[in-house]
Amino acid sequence: MTTTQDPWETLHTTALLGTDRRPLPATGLPLADSVDGSDPATALLELAALAAVRRRAGALPVPAAEPPGPAAPEDGRPELPAAAARRLAVLLTGRAGGGTLANLAELLPQWLDAARARGLRPPAALIPGLLDAARARSELRPDAVALAGPLGRWLAEQNPDWRFVLRTPAAPDGLAAPATPAAPAAPQEPAEDHQPWHEGLFAERVAHLTVLRRRDPAAGLELLRGTWATERAEDRLLFLDALQDGLSIADEPFLEAALGDRSKNVRATAAELLSTLPGSALATRMAERARTSVRLAEAGTHLLVAPPAECDAAMQRDGVAPKSPTGRGERAWWFGEVVAAAPLATWPESTGLTPERLIALRVGDSIDETSSSWADDLREAWARAAVRQQDAEWARALLGPAPTPPARGSGRARAPRATGAPAKLLAVLPAEERAAWTAAFIEVHGLGEAFQLLGACTAPWTPPLSTAVVTALARAAASGAYPWSHSGVLSMTERALAPETAASVEELAAGATPDSAWSETFARLAGTLRFRAAMLAELGA
Repeated sequence: MTTTQDPWETLHTTALLGTDRRPLPATGLPLADSVDGSDPATALLELAALAAVRRRAGALPVPAAEPPGPAAPEDGRPELPAAAARRLAVLLTGRAGGGTLANLAELLPQWLDAARARGLRPPAALIPGLLDAARARSELRPDAVALAGPLGRWLAEQNPDWRFVLRTPAAPDGLAAPATPAAPAAPQEPAEDHQPWHEGLFAERVAHLTVLRRRDPAAGLELLRGTWATERAEDRLLFLDALQDGLSIADEPFLEAALGDRSKNVRATAAELLSTLPGSALATRMAERARTSVRLAEAGTHLLVAPPAECDAAMQRDGVAPKSPTGRGERAWWFGEVVAAAPLATWPESTGLTPERLIALRVGDSIDETSSSWADDLREAWARAAVRQQDAEWARALLGPAPTPPARGSGRARAPRATGAPAKLLAVLPAEERAAWTAAFIEVHGLGEAFQLLGACTAPWTPPLSTAVVTALARAAASGAYPWSHSGVLSMTERALAPETAASVEELAAGATPDSAWSETFARLAGTLRFRAAMLAELGA
């Protein structure tokens, strides 16, 4: 009995051996006679194509798979408007389809935040793409998971690539959670509610603890306390950072115990957290040391500084390292650490002076009152304390008034008097005040030193701040500077500049030299602003 060999197998064998070593086989395929055999290699490929079509045409259907359990729960949120859904599709693909725009990936977080704040849900067809984007960019996950809603969680149960959804809190800040009636007091949450903490990756554990602290600080502390002894030192350090949410005097016993941790970084972080609690025992101890180190002269005209002479065991337990990690002198280091950890209320209480008056006083050495060598150290430590304790009054005093243009003929404007990092002090102030101070700074000093200040301002920027930035960019273009000398600021403007400034930027693009770097830069920025304006309008923002 003769067995007919599968044409595909004979072609496969011929391809492996080569047409120079084996002639083309007789396959008996339909239309095989029409293949031109003058070039054996080409003929082999044509026969393979015929065989492939024949195999596919004759394929039998496979049995239907069983449905994957219950269907996805219903999502009661309103669906995105059609235009907003199309915009999301564009952002997920990263292709705008014409025009010169910024990197659309940088605009996706803004779109997600706006859509989430309005409690909208994307079409089901876009949720896989949304989850893929969140898988690649962890910073998108809280918003993406909240927007994907119950369907996203259902899909994550079917696809292992999206399992991060099941470990990501659905609504860390509560924006996307649908309104539900207040539930009566319930017993302690079941253990399975803390699955991300017990089974998740490190970043997921930090996120879970942070969310829990925002909702129930005591429960978050108890969760951390339960595994604290078994955590790695580097993990304990970041878990302590998560306690900043909802930090209160109730956390003091745990943090006091952490002052004896075997890791010096954990001890330092615990001490920093305790220093932000004015009523803590550590804050009281630091206040006593600070008053010993700084006092008001009897005449009340200046401050006298006497830095610590040693870093004793008690100071070390309270987070002061005996050796300076910055290369500064040891006494200057100890002094700065003590003053930065002392409650700022210590100084008005002990001197009767306001922060503005204290900062304006001359600073002298307790031995040589004519020396002012400790002035910068004192103001830098006060600045650190203002940031750590989020004290707007002290931050405002240390920053000084918003810059103003110099009077005619008086020379250049002076830089702000703030010691340390002005951007960190600025971040302590209310958002509107931050924007106004930064706008004034840019009007006087330009963009050269404004990158960090702009980073401290809430996006999108206010119209006055946006106008100041656009005006400064126009001055930079007119001065002959190149756009890449302000690349950091320009990158920030694409996602933070008020969309209402698009018309002004278009005027700059039209007025720039055609095909120049500034012309292209302004055109790109204007197109991005128009894109953002349309994007937000579609969401009803």
